[in-house]
Amino acid sequence: MTKLRYFVAVTMCLILFSSAAQAWFSFGHMAVAYVAYQKLTPEKKTRVATLLKRNPYYKTKWKALIPAGTPADQQDLMLFMIAATWPDEIKSDPAYNLSDGTAGGNRPPTDGTQWLNQGYGDLHRHKYWHFIDTPFSQDGTALVPIPTTNTETEIAVCRQTLTLTATSKKIDDLKSYDLVWLLHLVGDIHQPLHATTRVSSAAANGDDGGNRVKLNDPSKELHAFWDGLPGDSSDFTQVINYAKALAPADPALAQKTDAADWISESFDLARNFVYSGPIGPGLGPFTLTDDYKNQAHKIADARVELAGERLANLINNELK
Repeated sequence: MTKLRYFVAVTMCLILFSSAAQAWFSFGHMAVAYVAYQKLTPEKKTRVATLLKRNPYYKTKWKALIPAGTPADQQDLMLFMIAATWPDEIKSDPAYNLSDGTAGGNRPPTDGTQWLNQGYGDLHRHKYWHFIDTPFSQDGTALVPIPTTNTETEIAVCRQTLTLTATSKKIDDLKSYDLVWLLHLVGDIHQPLHATTRVSSAAANGDDGGNRVKLNDPSKELHAFWDGLPGDSSDFTQVINYAKALAPADPALAQKTDAADWISESFDLARNFVYSGPIGPGLGPFTLTDDYKNQAHKIADARVELAGERLANLINNELK
């Protein structure tokens, strides 16, 4: 690989993976995808590779990120890993600039577009698909309703598309779109702060999954701290080495297929650990202890592995 080509590839990685407010950041999403890819059947790997070629970023961005001389099977792996970041990348793509909800796009619109599932012709960013704000309170503040369009509803829609048995260009285009969303959303929902919002006297409408909770930490906010626990690099080797070192998930947990169970697990982790000491009442700023950070890393590692294994089971069992 020439120095110029290497420089271009690294620069494009930095551009492609630079979006803020990404669950697990790109590193974690790619790690989830790596874990999943190892458990896909050969048939599903071939099917996935074909579908990913339909994504508009495939030729314009993704292919350029693959180092020259990478074997074909490793290219497919890397493209699968990159694809898992796409729903975050469109947040900063000016081509995806349609008005899309309120609160900076984090609350669904009411014009029907929140339910769209028409494939890559849809230029909405659908930021509200990335999480489900299940509320809880530690001070008795009244709970707010859960938005009716969220990651649970979207995962269900995408899974239904994957099971379609008919084959046509239109159906495969939609399958590609929904597959890429699933690669991302399954990772999202295993991040505890993508399954909850803490309602309090300081945040009567919720703290947006910890985004409003300030820290005396380089991460600045509680949500960003949890996003960055697996890592914050776009280097394939670092991601792969991290994912390889993860302990296998409990087989019984890995076989759970209901997204409601995944959400419940994340919600319980958020309520019982994420918002425990040194995270106190209010919006901070709080100072994280070494013990909190160490335990958080262990939880994040387990959630990344579990998300990857469940994603593989979903694709193996449901993608037609």
